[in-house]
Amino acid sequence: MKALITRKVGMLSTIAEDGVMQAVTLLSVGDHTVTHHKTVEKDGYTAVQIGAETAKKLSKSVAGHMKAANATPKIIREIRMDEISDDLTVGTKLTADIFSVGDTVDVTGTSKGKGWAGTIKRHNFHRQRKTHGGKGNTRQPGSIGSMYPQHIFKGKKMAGQMGHEQVTIQNLKIALVDLEHNVIGVTGAVPGPRKGIVILKGAK
Repeated sequence: MKALITRKVGMLSTIAEDGVMQAVTLLSVGDHTVTHHKTVEKDGYTAVQIGAETAKKLSKSVAGHMKAANATPKIIREIRMDEISDDLTVGTKLTADIFSVGDTVDVTGTSKGKGWAGTIKRHNFHRQRKTHGGKGNTRQPGSIGSMYPQHIFKGKKMAGQMGHEQVTIQNLKIALVDLEHNVIGVTGAVPGPRKGIVILKGAK
């Protein structure tokens, strides 16, 4: 299993030997511990639970759950898999060296929230004309269809919350692995703001 819980640091550019410039997103890797196993017999699916970073204080229920792993994680996530390998026993520590330069990964993060947005910004609608009878309603969406069946179908393109969604970017490449500073560099852009939680997982 190749998966880590990271935080977005920012972006930089790297220049290859042939002079090609490439955008790279830096992800910081904190302390990682395997905290729990989910099995088909007990839970209905197979997964490994990972805890990252260090919390100042845990609730009693979480502290009891973490006693077997001897960890106090701030962030807890599950990584689903087909089979749990022997090297992922509860309490095992994970570091950035499970990835190497050139590996292909899927990156999951929460996109930047843009608040409430209208149809033009959210769905690239065209506005109405401002002259010759525009009546000032230039950015209104207009008709949304017939009255029947007296409700709006889910997924209708209308104004609403924009951003702050879980987004996965697939098949990015690992550009650098810095074990001294616990930083991994990924080619291209990664969803979310700086300091946002990003799940790095090996691509299938």
